[in-house]
Amino acid sequence: MSTNQVKCKNCEQSFNDEFQFCPHCGQKANDELTISVLFYNTISNYFSFDARFFKSFIPLLFKPGYLAKEFIKGKRLLYLHPAQMYLFISVVFFFIFSFTVREQKELINEGFSKSFDTSKATIIDSIVVKELDSIERIKIRETLESTMLFSGISQKEIDSIVSLEVLPKQNNISLGSFQVELDSLIEINAPDKEIYKSWGLEKNDGWFKRTVYQQGLKFYKGKDAGNIWSEFVDTIPIALFFLLPIFAFVLKIFYRKRGTYAHHLVFSFYYFSFIFTLFSFVFAINLMFEFSAWIDFLILLLCFVYFFIALKKFYSQGWIWSFVKACFFAMVFTPIVLLSAILIGFLAFMIY
Repeated sequence: MSTNQVKCKNCEQSFNDEFQFCPHCGQKANDELTISVLFYNTISNYFSFDARFFKSFIPLLFKPGYLAKEFIKGKRLLYLHPAQMYLFISVVFFFIFSFTVREQKELINEGFSKSFDTSKATIIDSIVVKELDSIERIKIRETLESTMLFSGISQKEIDSIVSLEVLPKQNNISLGSFQVELDSLIEINAPDKEIYKSWGLEKNDGWFKRTVYQQGLKFYKGKDAGNIWSEFVDTIPIALFFLLPIFAFVLKIFYRKRGTYAHHLVFSFYYFSFIFTLFSFVFAINLMFEFSAWIDFLILLLCFVYFFIALKKFYSQGWIWSFVKACFFAMVFTPIVLLSAILIGFLAFMIY
């Protein structure tokens, strides 16, 4: 038997030259760098795209709760690790979804722009004006000044209104003319500070309120709701980073005697992986064929049915009790998702 020793290039430990892999770190003894090795290692290391993925893919889709249960039993090398599967499938999903987002971004921007233009035309057509004589102007001034405390109109604004050649027939200033006034200020290139002031922004107002006003004006000028939608989508992965542990925590509450928090987290990783896999297929097909509303409903129903069966298999409880818990879980977690969506939407508005 050969007793020649070689040194591992990775850990620099010596071992017998008959070994194909280093017994200390596991690196291949003669690991020549080639293009194929480079790309295979990259994919394998970051996404574990090997035989374990294919062994895990079919059970993930057609055996709810099976992978999580097997992982808890101790079979942790036979199938893909739950966190690795979640990472890989989420990357694939957001890659496919990005094509849909681009198309939706353009459609939303176009739709909002038309909506604003139509609204402006309707407002202008609905304002009935008439010429005023000096007596009528005095009466209007007196009326506006007597209601200054309640309407919030300043003396400068009253002087500006009374000096117009024509005025709205009604004395109600909020005749929907806000958009018309805003467009007029934008058309004459009025400074943003003047526009904020016309909205009621004070010098001593804080950062938060000032930022909301700035983003609001930016949104109105650009009519770019699609950009907010794009930013919303980009923020979803961050939100899921917090939602998934919350999902596992709610499971822990429902099944407090059924394992540790880590057990519920494993279940959550695999369930979210299924959701991403399903929607990856849906959005990939939707790029070629547009689904009707009832198909979308069936997809959501499928997610619930899968969840219900997964609960039954993983936690080994009866069908009725599992269904009841699945329904109550949906009632508890759905408001959390909706609240998260609102927060993400507001965050997207603030940073887009």
